[in-house]
Amino acid sequence: MYQINRVRLQSGFTLIELLVVMAIVATLLSIVAPRYFAAIDKAKEAVLRQDLKIMRDAIDQFHADFGKYPFDLEELVERRYLRNVPIDPMTESNETWILMPPPNDDDEGVYDVHSGFTGRAMDGTFYEEW
Repeated sequence: MYQINRVRLQSGFTLIELLVVMAIVATLLSIVAPRYFAAIDKAKEAVLRQDLKIMRDAIDQFHADFGKYPFDLEELVERRYLRNVPIDPMTESNETWILMPPPNDDDEGVYDVHSGFTGRAMDGTFYEEW
């Protein structure tokens, strides 16, 4: 009879052991998850800043070459100033860019570009103001 009990005691984990392991895993996840999502948001903001800088540089180069502003972002792609219209990382679409006209009423076209996402960045500013 002693042999049977000994085999039964060594055959698996107890409920307490499983609960302790699950509590440890849950604690680790509660520490890591917020940092993970904050890192994703920070990366999206960095991509947005870089995309805006690239598009604004392309608009400036187009204006310097032709003396006028491009009609839309697709014209920058057609004339090879951009390979393609970048995807806004916040809206995950390349159709949501807000195109700003030139401040001078005599000029037409795209003078500046902003994100179409309405929300606040990690630094407290609004994305559409970048």
